[in-house]
Amino acid sequence: MKEYKVPLSHDPRRRNPAYEEGAGQKFIEWGIIALIIFSPLPAASVYEWSVLVIQLVVVAMMIAYFMMKEKPEENAALSYAARWPKYIFIGVFALVFIQLVPLPKYLVQFLAPNTFSFKADFSAAGSEIKFMTLSLIPSRTLQEGLELLTYFFLAFLIFKVITRREQIMRLFSVLVIMGIFEALYGLFELYRKEPRILFYKKIHDLDSVTGTFVNRNHFSGYLEMIIPLAIGLMIARADLFSVTGKRWREKILQLSRKGVSINLILSVSIVIMSLAILLSKSRSGIFILVLTFILFFELTVLYFGRAKEQQRWTRNFLIVTFLLITFISLYIGIESTIERFSMNELLQEGRPLYWSNVRAMIREFTIFGIGLGTFASVYPSFEAGVALDYGRLSHAHNDYLEYLAELGLIGGILLIGGIFFMVINSFLVWRERRHPKVKGLAMGGIIAVVAILIHSLTDFNLHIPANMLLFTVVLSLTIVTAFHQKSGK
Repeated sequence: MKEYKVPLSHDPRRRNPAYEEGAGQKFIEWGIIALIIFSPLPAASVYEWSVLVIQLVVVAMMIAYFMMKEKPEENAALSYAARWPKYIFIGVFALVFIQLVPLPKYLVQFLAPNTFSFKADFSAAGSEIKFMTLSLIPSRTLQEGLELLTYFFLAFLIFKVITRREQIMRLFSVLVIMGIFEALYGLFELYRKEPRILFYKKIHDLDSVTGTFVNRNHFSGYLEMIIPLAIGLMIARADLFSVTGKRWREKILQLSRKGVSINLILSVSIVIMSLAILLSKSRSGIFILVLTFILFFELTVLYFGRAKEQQRWTRNFLIVTFLLITFISLYIGIESTIERFSMNELLQEGRPLYWSNVRAMIREFTIFGIGLGTFASVYPSFEAGVALDYGRLSHAHNDYLEYLAELGLIGGILLIGGIFFMVINSFLVWRERRHPKVKGLAMGGIIAVVAILIHSLTDFNLHIPANMLLFTVVLSLTIVTAFHQKSGK
């Protein structure tokens, strides 16, 4: 693949005022920034009013985009690569629409006999019903479908509006700042006599760092997506991929020109966010944290190939950071965190039981599912056994199983497959890029997305609005970064 970069002296955007950011583009960019800042603050936006705020802001940005007289120039390679994901996600929303449309009951009985039986058994009207929906609770499906559509529109706006390097760097910087805030605030509240979650009294996980999140696992999931971005941003800012092969004096001068103070702050922020995950006592979070550094080691080797000196320069930076985290953790003491990995704790987990029940649900509603957003209401009918740690189960503690149960095999495979398609495509493009800033930023984004996708095997981070919004931003921004100033069809 050929690398294409317009020389600054020949870039028409430098000379033509039509390429400058207009009011609409600025409004959308700052709207995205506002959502990044707002979404984690009101207890990770788990309340209906906070989700409504997110939806209204996205609708306002969509209106602003379509009212723009001159839209930002599209990246031909990005537009070409986004064709199939666009069709895939349209297919997901088509299925949700089918779940909502009232169908003749004989057609529902033919297409989804278990849905028909379930509704007939639990409906007071009984045989008088003439029309049915494939969703067991259509009001919940409509609500959840509109929320999912909001994230799709947000990704669309990032693809269309975030086109310049300055915009990409701004969004990466805001994301890292929010990660630092969450970590510092969580550490501050940990040592208060009466800890709070910003606007609310803290009730759960009082001995753990949770930031503005109710659940420590969701807090760690949030930081899992930001720590790789911080590492990628530092690599991009310091041009660690471009100083190799130079003498030490030249390296120091180049790093100084890139802003050594900001790079030092980024290094410290990575350590602070990592400590916050350790003190959250989230087992999945700690596992993903270690995996994050392993992935950076592996991708560094993959990028540099046989260039041993280049490998050594970036590898040493990662090793020093990881050792610093380890030494500080041992100094402050993380015995209680380690205890959560004990056999007794693991044996009391209810997750295997939940997953077994959800698989039974998937077997009964295989094709069309139970309806998006209906899991919490339908699960008690399939509950076998008694959970040891939780009361009423709201989510499956596995995002993949939950989406398969709600959307069926058709919708679940489309949604999950579309996400994996974009991640793999970004990785393949990243592997061919040679621009150091693109290389560093996109590497951080890819690892951030992979981290949360792995964590989703044991939790429901992608059903928490703040984390789903962050995931949407990070995934979209990673794709935009990977294709930045790249030609091709």
